Amino acid sequence: MPPVPVLAEPGPLEPGPARPLATTEPFDGATLFAFLRRFAVPGVEAHTVDGDVLGLTRTLRLAHGPAVVRLTWDGATLALAFGGHPDDEADAQARVRRLVDADAPVQEVATTLGADPYLADDVATSPGLRLPGGTDVAEAAVQALVSQQVSMAAAARCSAKLTEAYGEPVAVADGSVSMLFPRMAALAAADPETLPMPRARGRALVGLAAAVADGRLVLEVARPWRDLRTELLALPGIGPWTADVVGLRALGERDVLLGTDLAVRRQLEARGVTDPAAWSPFRSYATVHLWRPYV
Repeated sequence: MPPVPVLAEPGPLEPGPARPLATTEPFDGATLFAFLRRFAVPGVEAHTVDGDVLGLTRTLRLAHGPAVVRLTWDGATLALAFGGHPDDEADAQARVRRLVDADAPVQEVATTLGADPYLADDVATSPGLRLPGGTDVAEAAVQALVSQQVSMAAAARCSAKLTEAYGEPVAVADGSVSMLFPRMAALAAADPETLPMPRARGRALVGLAAAVADGRLVLEVARPWRDLRTELLALPGIGPWTADVVGLRALGERDVLLGTDLAVRRQLEARGVTDPAAWSPFRSYATVHLWRPYV
């Protein structure tokens, strides 16, 4: 009888060869990476600058286990490398495409927003602007809630503390990232009184995580945004700003104007904008243009 083979323990995750990731053209990678760098959760996502090459490395929780992806942008080519179970690679690529808004209708956006005198200069200086998205809808929803009334830097620090307390470690070969963002079930079981945020927000976070974990709230890109927005607003502690950030960032909704956002309000007032409805159906892209001075 032949000996039973002994399976080796899986080693640290390491991205394989990088391959070009197709997008609509033009592609404003510099602005996109700047936004994503501000939103990044330390330990889960890391950014690098090597000469003219921008890099983004992050962990993912996929069907067959943890994975790591590395994106690079050299000013001309966006490339993606994947490390994880081969059967998860297609899912990882789809998630990254949402992260970078790879299929944005950039020509239609430019035609609509570029014709508006309040945004024409922005469109001209940032052709191919993208929505800074997310690789996991529930994770992005939690980050949106954490971001209420605090700076992006403070929100990233808070998300890092949540990850350290409730996430899971993962071995990545170069050590640039080392954690998986917490599962919703883990956050649902947390004591809101101990979370690194105001108590009301902690209770809202636990409530959101519990609704996702037990299936009362199904956060899926394919679901109608109007229904999802109504369900989000029905949860304690989630108002229009948080719901709309979820729509823009987590779900890639293209017509969300964050009119309740302080930075957006300042820009609308400074520019004398009286009819932002004219930017429909691409008000999400208008919002990102209005955010640009603060990134």
